[in-house]
Amino acid sequence: MKAHANLPKLSIASLGGTVSMRASASECGVMPKLDCDEQLAELPQLREMAQLEAATLGLLPSASLGFAAMLEVLAWARGEVARGAHAVILTQGTDSLEETAYFLDLLWPFDAPLVMTGAMRAASQPGNDGPANLLAAAQVALAPGSRGRGVLVLMNDQVHCAARVRKTASLAMAAFESPGCGALGDVVEGAVVYRQPSGPREVLPLPHRTGHRVAMLEACLDADTALLKATAALGYEGLVIAGFGAGHVSGSWSEVLGHLAPTLPVIVATRTGSGPTATASYGFAGAEIDLQSKGVHMAGQLCPRKCRILLWLLIGTGRQQLLHGWLPR
Repeated sequence: MKAHANLPKLSIASLGGTVSMRASASECGVMPKLDCDEQLAELPQLREMAQLEAATLGLLPSASLGFAAMLEVLAWARGEVARGAHAVILTQGTDSLEETAYFLDLLWPFDAPLVMTGAMRAASQPGNDGPANLLAAAQVALAPGSRGRGVLVLMNDQVHCAARVRKTASLAMAAFESPGCGALGDVVEGAVVYRQPSGPREVLPLPHRTGHRVAMLEACLDADTALLKATAALGYEGLVIAGFGAGHVSGSWSEVLGHLAPTLPVIVATRTGSGPTATASYGFAGAEIDLQSKGVHMAGQLCPRKCRILLWLLIGTGRQQLLHGWLPR
């Protein structure tokens, strides 16, 4: 065993979520209760792997997190790296994990890994997965192959990149996938095995504006245009559409988007859950060729929720004119 002073420093923070939840006789349902130290108490072996720094940054269900809270989390994590942390781990609820991970990834400039994890079963439930996920997250965080990969999501012994991971099941233990590309790697008997090599990363500076808003609407059968038409008047500075199929909307929506696109950035993504938007296949009103001719951006591989995060950060950094280059084909 390494002497404690020679172990790498690992900073771990909890934001709340199912991984921190317990039931009590006086309450209906589980509630966030466990702070970071209490979560770490389940894993004494972590102290043989690293010098641990623990922080409780919140006890919230992840649906109640927001951009402002995540900027505070980012400031804490950046500070830990500046103070010598080899890597950072965040535990939080899984409901918004795919979004918070991408938000942080766009702003994470370090080679040091930032690994995010959570649980699908509360700490008081039989077979809870929180401790196993936290242990595997530490193994990922300390693995040499994790450096330079930005923000990683570890769930169920699979390692996912922040840009592609999605929560695809509401309650199942195997709730996270990376549609179209698969997980980056796996944790096998404590070893981290990457299937895909790391590549170059591009990050954004911290936003100098944070009060702006980006709307997201989903195209659906026989949808009217009332909310769509109200977007600009309500003060939104960007718009994301979760479109049909390969990125399509109705003819009536296309007409409204044609009026909106010259005044604010509009992205059309696919609502399907897998696959990219098209760019040159369909020519009818509301299809991608028609939409692009009106100044609408096609999302490519990026899902609608992550498009909204990207656009919010680009607007906040004054880089919305670079949007097209940030949308992965």
